[in-house]
Amino acid sequence: MPESYEVRPIGFVRSGLRSVADAPNQARGAPEAVLDLDPDYADALLRVEPGQDLILLTWLHLADREVRQVHPTGDPGIPLTGVFGTRSPGRPNPIGLHRVRVTEIVPPARLRVHALEVVDGTPVLDLKVVLDPSRDG
Repeated sequence: MPESYEVRPIGFVRSGLRSVADAPNQARGAPEAVLDLDPDYADALLRVEPGQDLILLTWLHLADREVRQVHPTGDPGIPLTGVFGTRSPGRPNPIGLHRVRVTEIVPPARLRVHALEVVDGTPVLDLKVVLDPSRDG
């Protein structure tokens, strides 16, 4: 099995959040943000529309990759839990998973999204449509 894989960002998050300490848990109270994608990927946005929900994958570049256990939501009253059983940003491969709603698309490849809890400069790895099982399934 290979020891590593290469992942290249397709863009970066532009946000008013400047530090990890400013980032809220699970987007509660998070500001709008812009996904500033490489214009080479503009054609990959075909049929993405305002109002649509997407799954955003990010690389949480400021996270601690040595974390193995946390108190969920940072609450010491909650028992320690292995990071694979949490949404903690600190983990061996700090891949962020975020459900975002597109509020605006600015050509060629910028998406304004509602309530994103990551800091400015966070690398964007991928976007995937949220499927509606009642329609898509």
